[in-house]
Amino acid sequence: MTNADEQLRQGDGPRNQWKTLDKDLGRISVLEQATATISRPLVAPGLALLFVIGVALVALALIGASPSGLVIVGAAVVAAYMALNIGANDVANNMGPAVGAKALTMGSALVIAAICETAGALIAGGDVVSTISSGIVSPEVVADSATFVWLMLSALIAAALWINLATVLGAPVSTTHSVVGGVVGAGVVAAGFDAVNWSQMTSIAASWVISPVMGGVIAAALLAFIKAKIAYVDDKLAAARKWVPILTGLMAGVFATYLALKGLRRIIEVDSPTAVAIGIAIGVACWLASRPLIERQSRGLENRKKSLRVLFSLPLIVSAALLSFAHGANDVANAVGPLAAVVHTVQAGSVEASVSIPSWVMIIGAIGISLGLMLFGPKLIMLVGDQITKLNPMRAYCVALSAAVTVIVASWLGLPVSSTHIAVGGIFGVGFFREWHAERRARMLGLQKGKVVPPEERRRRKLVRRSHAVTVAMAWVITVPFSALLSAGLYLVLSHFSLG
Repeated sequence: MTNADEQLRQGDGPRNQWKTLDKDLGRISVLEQATATISRPLVAPGLALLFVIGVALVALALIGASPSGLVIVGAAVVAAYMALNIGANDVANNMGPAVGAKALTMGSALVIAAICETAGALIAGGDVVSTISSGIVSPEVVADSATFVWLMLSALIAAALWINLATVLGAPVSTTHSVVGGVVGAGVVAAGFDAVNWSQMTSIAASWVISPVMGGVIAAALLAFIKAKIAYVDDKLAAARKWVPILTGLMAGVFATYLALKGLRRIIEVDSPTAVAIGIAIGVACWLASRPLIERQSRGLENRKKSLRVLFSLPLIVSAALLSFAHGANDVANAVGPLAAVVHTVQAGSVEASVSIPSWVMIIGAIGISLGLMLFGPKLIMLVGDQITKLNPMRAYCVALSAAVTVIVASWLGLPVSSTHIAVGGIFGVGFFREWHAERRARMLGLQKGKVVPPEERRRRKLVRRSHAVTVAMAWVITVPFSALLSAGLYLVLSHFSLG
């Protein structure tokens, strides 16, 4: 063997060792990447499971491990699950437009919504909740405490499962309608079809049409006004300095009235004239305060439509925050109301028309809604804000203001409406108005230039995704029937158990 061969042979050892080490490190790196990819989707469900387990332990410590206490613990677990699903699905309607309009990043929207939802639930959340679901089921049917407890639990589980499924499918649905469907299904099984107030159910079915149509019409009317008075005038900035403060004051006044009527019952009881007076006073104050602010913001901006987005961003962010506060104040009862009713019924042994919500129950709802939003909300936020139609701050502002105006008008008229349907209907209304307006302008421009846009080209220029419209509409239609059937099956199972 030559000296060269000996040197080469000796050099192969370290070189081969380094090659082997590189291969091993490469395999480990690939394995780590694969593990991270697989485990990442499990983080959110894992944190949600920890929250539910934590709620069970807290309820067990507060109530005890007696047979009746275990029923309350089970109800607390279901309420926590329901709160998570409300946060994942319902809150998207408040923050989706602001995120889609690029006025807020996803992270900022989640933080603001979580804070406002929690504040609304804890500060202004209703401390008394109707246990018979607004007269859907005759009170005589649920006079027996065991029947009432299993009816409430069946309705709550069915509603939570349906909202969870709708979130997975990417469909924003009404939490209230889900609970109502659950109560109807269990009520029919418990006492027959005559136990259900079908006239009330007819009103709820009518709201499937009333809510989105009212929201869409008002949002489209607001957008038409902004286009006519600001976006399509020669001096856009001068028009904005005049009208944006007025619209900001209008928004503040409407939300003040809305919160006074709906969200502040726990702090102070106000009647409608007082609420309107509060709204007018706050609206005028915000109009005066916003005038110098808009004046400063408009300095240095170009006289073009793109500049108007800057001036509408702050009102949009504020409106999204106020919507989240109002949602937390009102809809937390959908999650914890049945739990409060179960707690009272099991402990007192009697069914009451309305019961107080204990503080620990309210905290479960507040934290659950916020946590569900943070963990699972981005999917629905992106769908509502970006995938139905293209939004900018002006269009999103119209949707937010439309939601508050529609709820107030519907309340005065006694019409049953869904905040979810209103908000999504507002987005569709804005989108369809944009389609009509764009086609009208294209037709007029074509006539002026002697060109006609072919029908197939006009059909291609759609600004609303029809596939999402079909998905959402179908989800709305089947919410009550699906929840009712699922609740009926659950009641048949649960009613065989004793309260101990």
